[in-house]
Amino acid sequence: MTLLPGTPDPLGATWDGHGVNFALFSAHATRVELCLFDRPDADVESRRIALPAKTDHVWHGYLTGLRPGQLYGYRVDGPFDPAAGHRCNRAKLLFDPYARQVGRTVTWHDALHDERRPDGTGRGADPRDTAPWAPLGMVADPAFDWEDDRPLRTPWSETVLYELHVKGFTWRHPAVPAAVRGTYLGLVSDAIIDHLTSLGVTAVELLPVHQHVSERALVDRGLTNYWGYNTLGFLAPDIRYATSPGAAVAEFKTMVRGLHAAGIEVILDVVYNHTAEGDRFGPTLSWRGIDNTSYYRLRADDGGAYGDFSGCGNTLDLMHPQVLRLAVDSLRYWVDEMHVDGFRFDLASALAREHPDVNLVGAFCGTLRDDPVFSGVKLIAEPWDLGPGGYQLGGFPHPFREWNDRYRDTIRRFWRGDPGQVSELATRLGGSGDLFAVAGRPATASVNFVTAHDGFTLTDLVSYGPKRNRANGEQNRDGANENHSSNGGVDGATSDPVVLERRARRRRSLLATLLVSRGVPMICAGDEIGRTQLGNNNAYCQDSEISWVDWAVSPHAERFRAFVRALLAFRAAHPALRRARFPPLGQSVGDGPPGIAWFDSDGNDMTHAAWHDPRARTLAMCMPGEPEDVAVLVLVNASDRPMTFHLPDASGAAWSLRFDTARDLIGWRRMTAACYEVGGHGMAIFETSTDTPHMVAGE
Repeated sequence: MTLLPGTPDPLGATWDGHGVNFALFSAHATRVELCLFDRPDADVESRRIALPAKTDHVWHGYLTGLRPGQLYGYRVDGPFDPAAGHRCNRAKLLFDPYARQVGRTVTWHDALHDERRPDGTGRGADPRDTAPWAPLGMVADPAFDWEDDRPLRTPWSETVLYELHVKGFTWRHPAVPAAVRGTYLGLVSDAIIDHLTSLGVTAVELLPVHQHVSERALVDRGLTNYWGYNTLGFLAPDIRYATSPGAAVAEFKTMVRGLHAAGIEVILDVVYNHTAEGDRFGPTLSWRGIDNTSYYRLRADDGGAYGDFSGCGNTLDLMHPQVLRLAVDSLRYWVDEMHVDGFRFDLASALAREHPDVNLVGAFCGTLRDDPVFSGVKLIAEPWDLGPGGYQLGGFPHPFREWNDRYRDTIRRFWRGDPGQVSELATRLGGSGDLFAVAGRPATASVNFVTAHDGFTLTDLVSYGPKRNRANGEQNRDGANENHSSNGGVDGATSDPVVLERRARRRRSLLATLLVSRGVPMICAGDEIGRTQLGNNNAYCQDSEISWVDWAVSPHAERFRAFVRALLAFRAAHPALRRARFPPLGQSVGDGPPGIAWFDSDGNDMTHAAWHDPRARTLAMCMPGEPEDVAVLVLVNASDRPMTFHLPDASGAAWSLRFDTARDLIGWRRMTAACYEVGGHGMAIFETSTDTPHMVAGE
């Protein structure tokens, strides 16, 4: 090997066919050493090489002869003064923030802490070497045959999101080859592709696939951070989903290429609000030892402590130009090199915090809005964090879309039978114009969901009252206490046919509501086949049967899958359900959202009193068709008893019944009567039609 000065850009370890350029940012380091390892199980590096050059706080060097697969880390000399925020400790081997591949994950050991705790042993830098236990980067080979792969760019009005976990979705599928179950490759096996395409989803939203760390407290009690919201590497695909660490990059790309070939976009759930290093007593794995004062928000009243808007011990400081660059470089890498189609930003308000308020026209949102790399890329915000003023639903600028938890809670509460929900239900069905229309944003700014990874599954939502999280080892204290759920009369598993039918009816009504609402629908994986977490509403640490999708479906589950498939096909065939543009705010009927006709069960326009009647449990909604489109009529009955609805005039056409959730009906029936009875906790969906049945896929 020959050591040359190299270049400060790009950051990370970059192979050019002849050697590897290494570049690491640290504004406070006095010396940076590159440490090379021969084997993943090595207890000590085979060679230490001081990086010979420094340009604008970037330390860099180039080694000829190195190739992809080389394992490496860094040691950083500099000030160690935790009270002032400095934590450089050369005894700690550090992971490259720009590593594109991981060669070894963390093995927990007390030496991974850079500071002796104030427990009688004194303060100061911990001198123990962490080389045997620290994570290692691996030089990646960027070569890959993408064939003719291109971004899909499905319009938002046609998008159906499907949130899934790479391992949990495939781990128990009998038709997925055993060698690739739980992996990126398993996700593009024939059986999985067939399920996704036949269902009718257009995009998979993957729970975090950035390299993560399972917290020591979880590992010590035999659990793991299954969801992955504890990032170590922002540019590295998680090796737990690869057949081997060195194959992670190529296999991730293979997955993306295969999903694209099936017409399915890939959206990544990304976590830039905090890292895996935790609070001041957390492990020193990377950023903390490289340049703590640059990477993290530190408390003004205590420089040794972190500002925490994530609830996870620390918050990355995206006000710092280099930290913002890390996040944006990471996003560009996943778009340019890994061909992903979009991102869902965990606790997005934390990314926009500046001094210390949330600034949605500040550096983070503005950079993504103005960068041509992200033109057409789907950007979805989880519009809140745990700090003051963090709840920003409806506030994120174009082109962001937002997870709409008000939609989730309203739909759950209405179908549970809570009083006074009719007006709120109409607002959510119509696209949540109260949140988005006033800012000139479309209905597709709202990502609508009834269930997600965080909370009850759809089956559990209709089967459990209180949560059942004791398997998490936190005495059932974790997870939300209010889930707006209803168990149907018996809590948990039952063989009572009356209770089971009541639950099945509510599941159909909840999903039907989601798929006739304007906005972008998101389905949680496995809901269409009855997945249960046995009442656990916070299964973040459950890499077990609690979280994995069980594909041994019953005939009832298969019937429900057919129902969801038919609903998605119906939505795709009816532009009236997918309209993104809000009409002028003055074009409303009564107090309802504009552009939609609203009726009571007698077929009369809704009055102010009807909108605000706390006893109301019924509503009729007619979404008009534009030229050459058909209109859609939805009758909603959340009461316990059947309700007869008078059908409104269909402007010269006839109403045809397509779905009835109370009767488990999927079909086509031309109406000759002027009325229709909807069973308790049921919904009926009609379209205008001629005498010719209009069948759709899935029937």
